[in-house]
Amino acid sequence: MLINLHSHLEGRVRPETAGELARFAGLPDPAVGWQRAIALDAPGTLTDYLKRVAATYPFFRSPANVRRIAREAVIDAASSGHDHLELRFGPATHADDERGLDDIVRAACEGLREASELTGISSGIVVAALRHHDAESNEQVARSAARAAGEGVVGFDLAGDELLYPALEPHASAFAIARAAGLGITCHAAEAGPASAAREAAELLGATRIGHGAHIVDDPEVLSWCADHGVVVEICPTSNVYTGAISSLDDHPQGAFRAAGVALVLGDDNPLQTGTDLAHERRLLQTAFGWTDDDLRALDRTSVEAAFIDAGARERLRSRLG
Repeated sequence: MLINLHSHLEGRVRPETAGELARFAGLPDPAVGWQRAIALDAPGTLTDYLKRVAATYPFFRSPANVRRIAREAVIDAASSGHDHLELRFGPATHADDERGLDDIVRAACEGLREASELTGISSGIVVAALRHHDAESNEQVARSAARAAGEGVVGFDLAGDELLYPALEPHASAFAIARAAGLGITCHAAEAGPASAAREAAELLGATRIGHGAHIVDDPEVLSWCADHGVVVEICPTSNVYTGAISSLDDHPQGAFRAAGVALVLGDDNPLQTGTDLAHERRLLQTAFGWTDDDLRALDRTSVEAAFIDAGARERLRSRLG
C-alpha cells in the first residue's frame, strides 16, 4: 500500500501549473524553467531547503489557486498508486488575516474533497503553524484549522526552520486549540534540533507523531521514551539527505528506530524539490535498508493506525491490508 503521512502541498505544485499561475499573476518565468527553479540542485541545510520550497509561495495567495493545487496534488498521488494522502501546508504564509486564513484552508479542503471523490483515494489536510510566526498568529491558524475540523482538516503541525527557531513553548496555546477541536497532532522536531525536541513536542504540544525526528537516535533515553510512549516517527529518507539531517542514506536512523521498537510511517515530504515520490521512498526501504515484504506490511499496518482519519476511512484501509 501507499499511505503518505508526511507530504507538503507547497512541494507538490505541478511545474506546468506554476508556469500558468505565474503568467496569470504577471510573474516572469525563471530562466531555467519552473521545474528546475522548484527542484533542489544538491543536499544542503534545512534553511537552504526551505528557501527552495518558498519558490512556490506566490501561487498560494488566491483561494482558487489553492483549490486547484490541492486538487491536482491528490489526482497526481492517485495516479502514482496512493491509497491515502495527508497533505500539510502553512496557510498563514498565504493569507493576511484570520478571514483570509479561513478562505485558504477552505479552498484546500474543497480541492481535496473534489479529487478524492474523483479518484477514490482518501485524503486530509494537516494545517501547519510555522515556527517563525508569533504565538498570536499561530493561534489564529489553529482556530482556522479547528473551524474546518470535519470538513477536510484532520491534523495540526508545527513546521519551519528548527535551526533558527527551536522554541516550542510559544506555540503551546495554538496546539491546545487544535487538540480541543479533535485534530491529530504531529510536529516537525529533532530534524535539525536535538533529540529532546521530539520528547518536548510530545509532552508539551501533545504530538503523537514526529516529523523526521532524525536526531532522536542521538539520545538513547529519548529513543527509549518514544518507543515506550508509542510516538510514531514520520520518516522521509531522501528529504533527510537534502536537508542535511543525515549525510547520506547510509546514515539514516531507520535501523536504530526499528531496533528500539519505535513505530515508523513513511512520507515523501516535498517531492518536487527532491525529485522523489512515495513509491520511490518505499522502494528505498528495501533497496537501501534491506526491508522485507513482511516489514513493509508492518509499515502499512502502522500507517493505517497512525493516520489522522475517521473510523470509516480507517476500516476501509484496514480491509485492504495484505
